Amino acid sequence: MKKVLAILLAGMLTATAFAGCGGGGSNTESKAEGGNTESKAEGGDAAEVDHSWPDASLFGDETNVELKVWAPDKAVNLVKEQVKAFQAHYSDITFKSIEVIAQGESDAATQIINDPEQAADVFGFPSDQTNKLMDAQVLAPVAPALSSTVKAMNAEKTVSAATFDDELYAFPETNDNGYYLVYDKTAVTDEDAKTLEGVLEACKKAGKTFIMDCGNGFYSCVFAFTGGAVIDGFEEDGETQKFVDYDEDKAVDTLMAFAKLMKDYKGIFTSQDPANISTGFKNGKVAAGVDGSWNATADKESLGDNFAAAKLPTIKVGNEDKQLISMFGYKYIGVNSHSKFQRSAQILGYYLAGEECQKQRAEQLGWGPSNTAAQEATSSDPILQAIAAQADNAVAQVNIAGTFWSAMGTLGSEMYKDNWKADDKAATKTLFEKTIANVRDE
Repeated sequence: MKKVLAILLAGMLTATAFAGCGGGGSNTESKAEGGNTESKAEGGDAAEVDHSWPDASLFGDETNVELKVWAPDKAVNLVKEQVKAFQAHYSDITFKSIEVIAQGESDAATQIINDPEQAADVFGFPSDQTNKLMDAQVLAPVAPALSSTVKAMNAEKTVSAATFDDELYAFPETNDNGYYLVYDKTAVTDEDAKTLEGVLEACKKAGKTFIMDCGNGFYSCVFAFTGGAVIDGFEEDGETQKFVDYDEDKAVDTLMAFAKLMKDYKGIFTSQDPANISTGFKNGKVAAGVDGSWNATADKESLGDNFAAAKLPTIKVGNEDKQLISMFGYKYIGVNSHSKFQRSAQILGYYLAGEECQKQRAEQLGWGPSNTAAQEATSSDPILQAIAAQADNAVAQVNIAGTFWSAMGTLGSEMYKDNWKADDKAATKTLFEKTIANVRDE
């Protein structure tokens, strides 16, 4: 605890000017172009930053502040309440308006890049979009006056994934952007949930289905990852997806094992949008599925006390039980480098990504915090426990080639087709090799 307090105190005492914020002159310039890039914190060279509320002097001379915030549909109402609390706390600052608008995180980068001047000042986005936003120079670095405290208060992996050349480019918001197994305890036991074979057999006995979106590369990459074909950033050209060394025969055998279960449990193993899981729980047609934290509230409400969650199960490949390996990322709150109110946007981004707001999202939306104090406060949640367990069996969702998603989605779709022969090793090998080539755009 003493070490943590020392780090926080050091961050507060050494924080100085806002890099990338509008205001008075300074020799410090932000790497992100396209917005006001020079600044100096008002109220002294060592403006202190409270761990919950940055000092109001950091707003500088910004007044009649007008900001636009993008939040996912399910989070809009909560973010609106959080924004009200923000405005109430800084009652001496004149806010013309802070508008909260629904905008899907998966499409945030594209929307901002298309029209940065009209886009949100503060927005949420997943970790795999960081490079895209930086390349387009629309992502402002976290202000130095806030950066040290943000780094000290969040899980190391969430910080490092958004750090480039020792500069933090976004506020960590979650440590949970992944998926896990959800199930109805009246149909699937905790023991059943340990293996995919056990899950499917339990679903069959209950006369209910299992859902996994095989045509979506975010989920179907599990097939290749479990086989050992794990991505590892980019090659030296900075564009071509790199894979770790893997045994092709073992990868092909793993794909065949998945395909066999799809065929053996045809009608039980179904490829559907995960959004259908909560509905299926409610109407009694679904017993288990692969879902993420974004649907946590709906899943729990549908099953009540019969809801359960766990890391993804194992699958038997030959004589080996292989743990399913998933994609796992983080979510961030970014500041648009084109914002006319850089100081205010930075402070609002800091607050929305702070401990209290993360706790509220964990409690009301089931989002897993990146803030370490918020993690401790919500550690008993079964979904967050499942997320933490699966995170140890996952590939980080950073540095992903644009070709990755569609190629992996095609892999899953082909394996799931009725006419796919699960025992055709030659065809499976061809499909696998084609998938890797398409990911690498070869």
